[in-house]
Amino acid sequence: MRFKIFLIILLACSTALSFGQSRKKNKKRSKRTEQSSQPQQPTALNPLPQKEYAPKARKATKGATYESEQQYYERMEALAKTRRKNETLQQKPQYSDPMYFGHKRPPKKRKPGKMKYCKECGLRH
Repeated sequence: MRFKIFLIILLACSTALSFGQSRKKNKKRSKRTEQSSQPQQPTALNPLPQKEYAPKARKATKGATYESEQQYYERMEALAKTRRKNETLQQKPQYSDPMYFGHKRPPKKRKPGKMKYCKECGLRH
């Protein structure tokens, strides 16, 4: 009697395991079919077609106009203004005084034994 019950349980478990494995295979098969319908990635054996690189055709221009000449002069005036502004900034002690050496404020002067390494300029102050 016990032997028959053991065989029935063993048979039920083996069929359940085989049924469970067959479902997983079906899922894998369905994923493979989905991947095959998507566009393929380029490989060394099957590269995608390469685009041809050629210069684009230029539009025909009628020539210089008064408006383009005016824009040129405006750009030159703006450039001169920024250069003047940069010159005034360079006269500040932060840039002209060697004590600052890249600092916004001059670094503290410490005794030789208490000097610290400066991350900003790479020297000990």
